Amino acid sequence: MTALDDSAPRGGATAQGISGEEAVGAQSVSDENVDEGAGTSEEAAPENRTDLPDGFQVQIDLRSARGGDFRYLVGGSPTRLLRMSDTALGMTSDDGRIEVCDNVTRRLARALLDAGIANPRPMFGPQPADVTVVVPVKDNQAGVDRLLDALDGLTVVVVDDGSDVPIVAERPGVRVIRFEDNRGPAAARNAGAAAATTDFVAFLDSDVVPDPDWLTVLLTHFSDPTVGVVAPRIVGLRSADESSSLAERYENGWSSLDMGPEESAVLPSTRVPYVPSAAIVVRRSAFCGFDESLRVAEDVDACWRMHAAGWRIRYDPVARVAHDHRTDLRSVLSRRCFYGTGAAHLAARHGDRAAPLVLSVPMAAAVVALLSRTRFGTALAMLILTHLATRLRKRLGDLPSAPLVSAQLTGRAAGFGLLQAADAICRHYWPVALLMALVSRRFRILVVQVAVVEGVVSWFRDLLADPTTPPALGPFRYLVMRRLDDLAYGAGLWQGVITHRDAEALRPVISR
Repeated sequence: MTALDDSAPRGGATAQGISGEEAVGAQSVSDENVDEGAGTSEEAAPENRTDLPDGFQVQIDLRSARGGDFRYLVGGSPTRLLRMSDTALGMTSDDGRIEVCDNVTRRLARALLDAGIANPRPMFGPQPADVTVVVPVKDNQAGVDRLLDALDGLTVVVVDDGSDVPIVAERPGVRVIRFEDNRGPAAARNAGAAAATTDFVAFLDSDVVPDPDWLTVLLTHFSDPTVGVVAPRIVGLRSADESSSLAERYENGWSSLDMGPEESAVLPSTRVPYVPSAAIVVRRSAFCGFDESLRVAEDVDACWRMHAAGWRIRYDPVARVAHDHRTDLRSVLSRRCFYGTGAAHLAARHGDRAAPLVLSVPMAAAVVALLSRTRFGTALAMLILTHLATRLRKRLGDLPSAPLVSAQLTGRAAGFGLLQAADAICRHYWPVALLMALVSRRFRILVVQVAVVEGVVSWFRDLLADPTTPPALGPFRYLVMRRLDDLAYGAGLWQGVITHRDAEALRPVISR
């Protein structure tokens, strides 16, 4: 169950990733760095990392290459600049692949992974026999039967979380643990993991069905011994068409469980800040357990705790698991509201990581100035953004086309800042926005404009992110469903804040 819903991915990379004058950390992968093993930051220090195995490959993100080859790389989150030395370039194939074959390539590959500029391309991994699948369930015998058909040959532990009619699973390799009372999904998953004896545990909810090769794809990532969790993409079980309900088509296209078509490292305050526990695979030595006091947001909490402990988390959309989405509007919005209540729990445990808005001081000033919709505000914002772009240009040094790159990064940061602010107005702060709109005609017009423009921009961004898949809804119907989604999630968020008497989940983070 997820509490942050898809609000973080919806806003794109947050301002912690690209935030103005501090956007790029200019670093290098030089001959000395490669030979001596120095990575791109203190986090990549070799004494703190376990070596990648021989045969492991990484692929440089082609979008990060600048200057016509791989000598200059700009990317990652937070965004940084890497300058590749001649030695490093000699280890890189024409398509940007690097294969680990000795200590030099091992350190280079690790440095690029740590920078977020390369993605793993593992060639081998553990076997399915090394995995126990844990299925928490309450009152869904049909879902369990359907799921077990797809898990034939695997070791499975079904945890019956107090079903009114006991779950039955009399199949080879399947064990059932039954709770007499309902203890929640966190407790059910923990009980299943405790019963497992394998090195890896896969958690699958009873309302999902994995593709045949899902486990093989995910297990290869564990050939990197620092990876603790890997997650597939969660898509709709049934294809939605014109005869499907509006809610079902929205869920198929923009489910809160679907983290999108792009592979990614999973990091707080980035495009993929967590992965939902409806379908994940974990290394038992990394598994910290789900917090059984939580009935919502337990997966976000677990991801952030494992990340804090130093484990890497990967999202791989090549592996797919289909989810039986809700089909009626009432249940969809009710679930969004429930997810919203978890934000207060996360804010109490993780502070700024659960903030609805994260901006640097100058970017926040530029965003507010632009939202004022006045000539003075526009002029002030242009001055601030020009200053940020100028400082960024100096930090880019001898990067080819540095003025263009600095302008692009600053413009993208401003765009993300505006989208964050618009998302927060429509989603997290809509009760306040509604009150202000009732007393101010100027603010009322602003709210309407923000609601429309943010929705249309987000629809086009999603379309461009996955152009091979036609959108499940047109822009108008999507806009209506998105705003209803926001109202439901925001209502749950405020309910959680009032219940816990703690406004931390509403506090924006404006950093220096």
